[in-house]
Amino acid sequence: MKEKVKEYVLKDNGIFPNSVLPVLHYKHALQLPFLFPAAAAKAIFKRNGWTNNWRNGIYTFHHYHSNTHEAMAVIKGKTDLQLGGDDGITITIEKGDVVVIPAGVAHQNLGEEKDVICVGGYPGGREYDMNYGKEDERPFADKNIARLAIPYADPVFGKKGLVEFWKGKK
Repeated sequence: MKEKVKEYVLKDNGIFPNSVLPVLHYKHALQLPFLFPAAAAKAIFKRNGWTNNWRNGIYTFHHYHSNTHEAMAVIKGKTDLQLGGDDGITITIEKGDVVVIPAGVAHQNLGEEKDVICVGGYPGGREYDMNYGKEDERPFADKNIARLAIPYADPVFGKKGLVEFWKGKK
């Protein structure tokens, strides 16, 4: 599994907190059916405890969540996703990929919002907040991020996966 997973650590840039935990990019992790790919992705996430699912594109502005980690399974299309803010990195995501984004990591679709359609999910079905890199967000957001535990299961691989990648890094 490790050979299929790309890890990206994005440091605090003064605007976005980012994270000591790496973003995990699982290339071609899901073999999605032609019919009802969203239902298939949601079923995998649900089986591994990543719920409060949604189906949509990815916003075209920098944003992050301070109170939960996020997983996105690409069920249609391809785009470039910027991680970490303007000075961060850009990765290409496409159908079948899964990206696990730690709380605090800014992300933005560099294409059109609907260039990709994703199914998103959160460990334990947590409700997510929205943060945009505004100065007054940081003290509260930083406290939220510090309180978060590493999820007990990976959204795709269950007890394997992010638990192995994130263990001992927080």
